[in-house]
Amino acid sequence: MTGPLARSMRMAEPPVTRSRDFRGSALRLLRRLTPQRGLTVAVMLLGIGGIAIGVIGPRILGHATDLLFNGVIGRELPAGLTKQQAVDAARARGDTTFADLLSGMNVVPGQGVDFSAVGRTLALALTLYLIAGLMVWLQARLLNVAVQRTMVALRADVEDKVHRLPLRYFDSRQRGEVLSRVTNDVDNLQTALSMSITQLLTSVLTVFAVLVMMLTISPLLTLLTVVTVPLSLWVTRSIARRSRRLFVAQWTNTGRLNAHIEETYSGFTVVKTFGHRAHAQEQFRDLNDDVYHASFGAQFLSGLVSPATVFIGNLSYVGVAVVGGLQVATGQITLGSIQAFIQYVRQFNQPLTQIAGMYNTLQSGIASAERVFDLLDTEEEPPDSPRALPSGDDRRGVRVGGRVEFDHVWFGYDPGTPVIEDLSLVAEPGTTVAIVGPTGAGKTTLVNLLMRFYDVDSGRILLDGVDISTVSRQSLRSRIGMVLQDTWLFAGTIHDNIAYGRPEATDDEVLEAARAAYVDRFVHTLPKGYQTLVNDGGTNISAGEKQLITIARAVLARPQLLILDEATSSVDTRTEVLIQHAMAELRRDRTSFIIAHRLSTIRDADVILVMEAGRIVESGSHSELLARRGEYWTMTQA
Repeated sequence: MTGPLARSMRMAEPPVTRSRDFRGSALRLLRRLTPQRGLTVAVMLLGIGGIAIGVIGPRILGHATDLLFNGVIGRELPAGLTKQQAVDAARARGDTTFADLLSGMNVVPGQGVDFSAVGRTLALALTLYLIAGLMVWLQARLLNVAVQRTMVALRADVEDKVHRLPLRYFDSRQRGEVLSRVTNDVDNLQTALSMSITQLLTSVLTVFAVLVMMLTISPLLTLLTVVTVPLSLWVTRSIARRSRRLFVAQWTNTGRLNAHIEETYSGFTVVKTFGHRAHAQEQFRDLNDDVYHASFGAQFLSGLVSPATVFIGNLSYVGVAVVGGLQVATGQITLGSIQAFIQYVRQFNQPLTQIAGMYNTLQSGIASAERVFDLLDTEEEPPDSPRALPSGDDRRGVRVGGRVEFDHVWFGYDPGTPVIEDLSLVAEPGTTVAIVGPTGAGKTTLVNLLMRFYDVDSGRILLDGVDISTVSRQSLRSRIGMVLQDTWLFAGTIHDNIAYGRPEATDDEVLEAARAAYVDRFVHTLPKGYQTLVNDGGTNISAGEKQLITIARAVLARPQLLILDEATSSVDTRTEVLIQHAMAELRRDRTSFIIAHRLSTIRDADVILVMEAGRIVESGSHSELLARRGEYWTMTQA
C-alpha cells in the first residue's frame, strides 16, 4: 500500500512492560477448562483419593518402626513383668530418661520383634502406595486430555478470530509479531498449563492432606512447621512481583525478534542486493540481546524462589527434629510417630517448594495468555449483513450488470486525516476505468473501499444500485476478481494455485484460464508442467511468471468486477503486450478498474481518472485528457 496508509499504518505495538491483570488472566484461563468439567471433576476426585491414600503411608511406616523398636526394647526386659512394673523398676534405679521413654511405648517385656506383624504392615503400605501411584497417574492422564482439548479449542478460537479481524489490524502490526502470538505464545501457554495445573492441583491437595495428618500426631510440631509458611509466601510474592514484568517483556521482545526475522527472510534477496546484511545482523543482535536480558532476568529472579523456600522449609525441619527428639526422650511421642512426622514435614515443604519453583512457568504462561487474550479481545469487523447481492443473470459465464457508483465518499485511515475527500464517480457496466496519479493519491485506497477491506467514513458505494455496506462481504467479494502488484502463491502445484480462484472448476477450465493468461507458454518448459510444485512464496519461479498465474486465477474466477492493481508491473514488454490482449478479452462484459503507472496499459480505457490528494482532478478518455494539456498530459511528458 502507498501514501498515508503506508506512513500511518506501519506502526508497531507499544511495548508492554508489565502484566496488566495477572489474576484476571489466570481466572480467564481456568474458565476455558469449563467445557471439560467432567474430566476436571474426575481429575480432582482422583487427585484427592490418590493423595489421601498416599499420605497414610508414613503413619503405617511409623507403626512398623514402633513394632521393631518395641520388639528390640521388649526383648531386653525380663519376661513376666508388666510395662508399668518395668517403668517403676527403671525409676527405682534412677534411670528416669529410660523410664520416660518406656512409658510412651507399647512394649511387652520379654517379647521380641513380631516380624509377621511388621511384614503385614509393610505390605499394606506398599499396596497403598501402588494404589495412590495408579490414581495419580490416571489423574495426570485425564488432565492432559482436558488440557489438550482446551488448547485445541483455543487454537480454533484464535484462527477464527484472525479471519474476523479487520485489515486495519494487520496493517498496523508487523506480521512476525502477530505470528508470534498465534504460534509461540499459544505453545508457551500450552506448556505452562500442562505443567502448572498438574503440579498446582497435586501440591495444594498434598499440603492440606499432610496438614491434617500432622495435626493428628502433634499440634505443637504442626505449629512449628506452618509458622514459616507466611515467610515463604512473602519471599515468593516479593520475587514474583519483580520477575513478572520481565516475563511480559520476554514474550514481547520475542514477538519483535520474530517480526524482524520474518521481515528479513521474506526480503532476503533485497537485503543482500543492497548490502544491508551487516545492518540486519546488527538489528538481530540488538533484538536478540533484548530477549536474552529479559529472559535471563526473569529466569534468574524466579529461580531464586525455590532455594529461598527450601532454606525456610529447612528451618522448620530443624525445629521439628529438635523438639520432636525431646518429646520422644520424655515419652510424649513414640519414635515411629516422630519418624512419620518428619516424613510429613518433607511432604509438606516439598509441594510449597514445587509451587514456588513452577511460579516462573506459571508467570511466563500468564504473560503469553495476556497476549493471546489481547488478540481475542481485539475489535472485529462490524457484523456482516445476512443480505446478499442479487444474483443477476449470467451471460457467457459472466454476471451481467456491474454498475459501480461512489457517492460523496469520505475516508481516512486516521480520524481527522482524510485520504479520500468527497469523491464521486460512476463506472457503467462493462466499462474500463483507469486510475492514475502520484504515489499517495489514494488509488489503492479506492480499491480497498470497493472490496470493503475498510468501510467509508461517510457517503456510499453502490453496486448495481445496492449499497455495499448493506450486504455481506462474502457476497460482495465473490463478484470481484483482483490481481495485485504483490503476488501471492501458496506452496502447491501451479494447477492448484490457478484453481484457487474457483475450486470447483474442472481441469479443462483451469487449462483454458491458463491459456488465456499465457501461463501455458512457460508451464511446458517446467519439469512437471502444471504439476510443478511452487515453493512457499513462489521463489522457484520468476516474478513475471507468478504474476501470470495470479492473472489466470482471476480469469478462472469469472468475476463481475475486475480490479488490476499494477498487474503488469512485473512482466517484460513482450509479455505485457500479450497480457493486454488477454485482458481485453477478460474485461469484456465486466466493469474493470485498472491502477497503473505505465500509461501504455491504460490507453484503451473507457475513462481515465487522475487523482491527487484523494480527489479526482481530471477524468476523460486518453485523447480527451491529452487535448486538455492538464495533469494527465504532464504525466505523459515525464
